[in-house]
Amino acid sequence: MSVIEAWQRIFPGEESVGRDLLARWSEPHRRYHTLDHLALMLRVIDEHAGLADDADAVRLAAWFHDAVYEIFAQDNEERSALLAVQVLPGLGVSPSRVEEVARLVRLTAGHAVASGDRNGGLLADADLAILASEKSDYARYAEAVRAEYAAIPDDVFRPGRAGILRKLADLPEIFRVVPARAEWTARARANLEAEIRTLLDAP
Repeated sequence: MSVIEAWQRIFPGEESVGRDLLARWSEPHRRYHTLDHLALMLRVIDEHAGLADDADAVRLAAWFHDAVYEIFAQDNEERSALLAVQVLPGLGVSPSRVEEVARLVRLTAGHAVASGDRNGGLLADADLAILASEKSDYARYAEAVRAEYAAIPDDVFRPGRAGILRKLADLPEIFRVVPARAEWTARARANLEAEIRTLLDAP
């Protein structure tokens, strides 16, 4: 299923907002935060929709969570949440679901998921699913992240990126709700440790 088909499954016949979101996710400065990332998230959410209390809220949060993406901005998640609050009521989304979508979008800033938060757990797992991918896919992900931050010199990027990855690798739980979370976590930690070594060992 294409991403536009996924959108129209939620909002049959709606084109205006869908086109705007597609344009946002296709901006030329993006290298990782692209439609491919969104498609992977939606696939994970669809495969595990029964784990959420409101799967459509999680799907909408995936659509909006990087809708605003400026590479060096610190408020992308907040601005993306506000975009959802602005747009979704006009599509007939209930106030309670709009509030939940905005909460979930903001959650992706740090992936801090409270115990029992099934919607947040599924969204975070989908957002981080790339970490548990096969080595070749992970390598392409790492290359795409580096390309997004091409303006940062290597001597700054490498330790900064390694620090971010270390925090992820050291999380007690990288994945929260997917049934294969133990396997995903093992693969993710292996990928993260390999990239950290590459970053810190580079001349």
